[in-house]
Amino acid sequence: MESAPIRAAEFFAGIGLVRTALERVKGAQVQVVWANDIKQAKFDAYAANFPDAEDHFIVRDIQKLKKAELPPEVELATSSFPCIDLSLAGNRRGLVGEQSGMFWEFAKIVKGMSPRPRVILLENVHGFATSHKGEDLRAALACLSKLGYSLDVLAIDARHFVPQSRPRMFIIGIQKDKLPSQARQDVPPITDVRPPWVQAVHEKHRQALDMHYIDLPTLPEGPQDLDGFVETDVSADLWWGEDRVKAFVGSLSDVQKARFDALLAADTISYRTAYRRTRQGVSTWELRKDGIAGCLRTTGGGSSKQALVRLGRGSKAIRWMTPREYANLMGAHDYKLLAGTPNQQLFGFGDAVVVDVIEWIGNNYLRPVLRPDSTASAE
Repeated sequence: MESAPIRAAEFFAGIGLVRTALERVKGAQVQVVWANDIKQAKFDAYAANFPDAEDHFIVRDIQKLKKAELPPEVELATSSFPCIDLSLAGNRRGLVGEQSGMFWEFAKIVKGMSPRPRVILLENVHGFATSHKGEDLRAALACLSKLGYSLDVLAIDARHFVPQSRPRMFIIGIQKDKLPSQARQDVPPITDVRPPWVQAVHEKHRQALDMHYIDLPTLPEGPQDLDGFVETDVSADLWWGEDRVKAFVGSLSDVQKARFDALLAADTISYRTAYRRTRQGVSTWELRKDGIAGCLRTTGGGSSKQALVRLGRGSKAIRWMTPREYANLMGAHDYKLLAGTPNQQLFGFGDAVVVDVIEWIGNNYLRPVLRPDSTASAE
């Protein structure tokens, strides 16, 4: 007998990559019945990929949502609340910041939902764990615990699924009175999804708060290069001219230049990504040592955009990465780029979650908790 769909609400929905991932979960249909974001451009991108967006996506500041607008009988609520005040690259104001402080608005809405979702899934940067010496994370966990949730913390780098270094932490809350039999309430062992610092979070808070963990499979190894993720047939106009390439090379440090020259002289063509940095007041370029991309960011700063460098057989070419490449690196190969400007598209992906990571959590954690009778094997 086919189980009922899992009704989900997506807070801070952005361009819809959480929904993209949840709809791929095997053995249980996840139905996003409500979504919210403040930016019209993100809704436009979402709507271009999900025709039913007009029926359930509310474009509004989360602080102005009304209780009557929330959907009934939601089993899963997801929240990728803003990271700018928590990120090591941000201002570190923490949960008192104007952006990351939206966590409290999410918690307030969950508190008012009747019934409350059985499971909540939050995503943010690792900096959340160290913000204000750990006090921000403690306060957030305490808040969710008071709402009736037992909490688990995970850390997953997207490089296990796509060629992009994108470490993120996840908080999964399950209603205390509905914990599944596989949930354990002691300190978890160290694994790839629970490194020592995550274990320390559990150890620190398990006496005062409701904490649990669920055993999870080992993460896959992940791709080691950008093959299959870069566009090979872009317009020639996108590649930088000779003067710009010369300036790029001229800005490299001795170590960077040696790396560049070795790849240039190689018998095979390879791709590298590069960031622009300011070192001692001077703008320089830095080439990644490995063959994967750095963490994609929202566009708007000098080091926010990544350049793609193609080297080998004595040939060099450089250009900015394209929106399609951003989509591919976020695990959204089939995402339709029909709305917004290229910069808006880059921003949307830089502000999103990696589809494969959420899909993995869905298959190995959310589905077994919410639909334990499903016989589909998790991936």
